[in-house]
Amino acid sequence: MKPLHALCLTLAAGLSTCALLWNASAAAPASPAGVKTPEASSNIKAGFAERDITPAIGMEQPGGYGKSFHTTFHDPCKVRVGVFDDGTKRVALVGLDALIVPRSVVLAAREQITKKCGIPGDAVMIGASHSHSSGPVGMIQPGELDFASDLVKKLAYEESSCADPGYLQTVIKAIVDGVVWADKNKVPAQLGFGVGTEDKVAFNRRVKMKNGEAWSHPGVGNPDNVDYAGPIDPDVGVVAAWDMTGNLLGVMVNFSCHATTNPGGISANWIYDLEQTIQGALHTRVPVVFLQGACGDVTQVDNFSKFQRPGPEEWSRLVGGRVGAEAVKVIFSMPKTTEARLDARQKVWKIKRRIPSPERVKESTELVQQPKPKGDTTAWMFAKEIVMLDALVQKEPACEVEVQALQVGPLVCVSNPAEYFVANGLRIKKETGFPMTFPVELANGCTGYVPTEEAFGPNGGGYETRLSFYSNLEVTAGTQMADAGIELAKQMTPDKMPERLPAPPFGRAWTYGSVKPEVK
Repeated sequence: MKPLHALCLTLAAGLSTCALLWNASAAAPASPAGVKTPEASSNIKAGFAERDITPAIGMEQPGGYGKSFHTTFHDPCKVRVGVFDDGTKRVALVGLDALIVPRSVVLAAREQITKKCGIPGDAVMIGASHSHSSGPVGMIQPGELDFASDLVKKLAYEESSCADPGYLQTVIKAIVDGVVWADKNKVPAQLGFGVGTEDKVAFNRRVKMKNGEAWSHPGVGNPDNVDYAGPIDPDVGVVAAWDMTGNLLGVMVNFSCHATTNPGGISANWIYDLEQTIQGALHTRVPVVFLQGACGDVTQVDNFSKFQRPGPEEWSRLVGGRVGAEAVKVIFSMPKTTEARLDARQKVWKIKRRIPSPERVKESTELVQQPKPKGDTTAWMFAKEIVMLDALVQKEPACEVEVQALQVGPLVCVSNPAEYFVANGLRIKKETGFPMTFPVELANGCTGYVPTEEAFGPNGGGYETRLSFYSNLEVTAGTQMADAGIELAKQMTPDKMPERLPAPPFGRAWTYGSVKPEVK
């Protein structure tokens, strides 16, 4: 028997350029108890769509500090969109199969969306899945360091991962087209909300060491490993929408795990297997909108595992398949509602950058002026990052950040523009006051890794706290973002979670079964 995720036909890359708004067939799951009848009205409309953003062979593959190029294709990369309308307000949630989403892309897409269909920019949330096998959206943006010295420009444009300006325009157009299409084709809907648990595929990659520090990926079997240095978030948050006759319109999923399984070639990463599992189990091709949770320190790698790691494709299926299967279980059991309040709030401000010392800049400049070493290039690469950061802070000593809160009924999605530590995401979930909260990282911009304040303390350390062109916000940035998101959510009025209709009054016992034991 084929694995569950393979039960659904794989979308061909050439066909995925079209937006999808397919309803489930008659084989879709039966409506849970407590659902309004098809004749009933709904105060909420929903529309879903997809657009293709698969990069071309030969384009840069982002995710590292140097250049790497795509040579093979595995599966399509997409823009995935859900739009909701309560008759007064509209909100749009956009998931990208991308490493990051540059701030310039967000602002350009929002401006065009508002012009074309009227959804306000502050009601559009655009988040990246952090797929390390996707298209060239970063790290260095087109022309970003044109103001700097020849050395810095060489390090940025010739030695670093760079966004492709044409590809960025493709992404902007796909976001706009997807949102406009979903908005135009929205229909009266029934919504379901639920949370499942998947705790076997994601692990905190930071480890407490015998020396008192916290290291990232110190290695399986390291005798100095003591314990995980942080938690995980096992919640699989799910929103599903059906039309008034029970046909599935689309699904949204929130889960916290780096998209670094890299199954081979261009790929949405394990999100592809998440999609295939859900679509296969529900006999549908409706869009699956994935919103990445707070996973700056969470990956599929278990540094305390006693077993050999799976191969890349098997690992992708394991993560995506298990998360998808849990989402399916939630969908099958969720009650539905036709009442859902919508709201949108936003805060934009500037956070200071950490500035490298003059001594470190001098040492780093001397190092990068030497030929790049063969073998281990770690010292050279991070020296390059310090030199570029030094140029950046001369022009921009602070970084613009946005935190956004979008409400759909009992759910609030709280964004941050970072690779955000899971402990801060868990704090946001606990303090919003909503029945369901989706922390959505790498949304509406990118500020690199934003650890907890504890990670910068005497028992901290590790890769995520390294100072670089990519990651450099001040120590309190994570707390600032959490405080802002919680404050925005508390300005809203949550809906209650949908419930099934109460059981009817007791009539009589089942006559077949209301008897004494019959032994002869």
